[in-house]
Amino acid sequence: MAGKHFSIKLLIGVLVCALLALEGWFYYQSHLESAMPDYVASGNGRIEAVEYDIATKYAGRLETVSVNEGDMVAAGQRLATMNTDAIEAQLREAQAAWREAQSSRDYVQAMVEVRKSELIYAQREQERAAKLASSGHISQEKLDQANTKYVTAKAMLKAVNIQVTQAESGIEATQAAIARLQVTLDESYLTTPIQGRVLYKLAQPGEVLGSGGNVFTVLDLTDVSMSIFVPTEQAGKIQVGSDARIILDAIPQYVIPAKVSFVAARTQFTPKAVETRSERDKLMFRVKVTIDPALLKAHLNAVKTGVPGSAYVLLDQQQDWPENLDVKLP
Repeated sequence: MAGKHFSIKLLIGVLVCALLALEGWFYYQSHLESAMPDYVASGNGRIEAVEYDIATKYAGRLETVSVNEGDMVAAGQRLATMNTDAIEAQLREAQAAWREAQSSRDYVQAMVEVRKSELIYAQREQERAAKLASSGHISQEKLDQANTKYVTAKAMLKAVNIQVTQAESGIEATQAAIARLQVTLDESYLTTPIQGRVLYKLAQPGEVLGSGGNVFTVLDLTDVSMSIFVPTEQAGKIQVGSDARIILDAIPQYVIPAKVSFVAARTQFTPKAVETRSERDKLMFRVKVTIDPALLKAHLNAVKTGVPGSAYVLLDQQQDWPENLDVKLP
């Protein structure tokens, strides 16, 4: 019996504590709402950061992975490498073709000099033959032979000049092939375009990936924002660049400065997880407030995504923030 009475008392105690906690929460919410002036709009949301998918451009086998989930990475840092054996072999082949094209050009350029000399000699022979034929010292047949040699030498010089152009075109073609293969080789080294944190590692060394296969997702910790939903009458007073504040549930003692970076052009329903049923029945505008990148860079290691909180927007830029929304930073 004593145990039964103890259990009932314990249950009653738990229920009383729960009711007190619930009452305190309702009091806090109503007090906070009543303390908020009309020129401040507010809403609930979660911290979000821009995500970059680091993917391979070409199909192939993933050779190495240099970072893990949660690691901080610098802009331009190499995160992984695809197998490059085939590309390197093609690059060596193209470089050999380039050297061969250069040798061909050098050869035909030397032949140009030979053909020029032959043309000069043939021209002089033709001129001498013409003089001798006019005075009757040689036959017309000899003159015709001299003329033929001159025309042939002229044509051969033209042909070898064409070969020079072809050789130079061959060099340009092999240079383009080398450049293309070098780009392919460089793109086999997967780098991040931004400074941030690795959110997901999606592949392991040895895996064969298709073209466009994702290997990492990297968060840009300098592009962090929170989206909230405000009613029509408030949205009409919000402009891009309006002053804003963010308070996170995890660190309510701090007030983070922000700016409005986006206001939806049309209304939409608020997410089910954010507001009550009555609020969901209203059409709302999505507003995104973004934290200053310079502030984020100073606290990169402290930036977390997915953290819930509240955002506040100053509807009248001529008004001062309430004291409880003055900026407070760690």
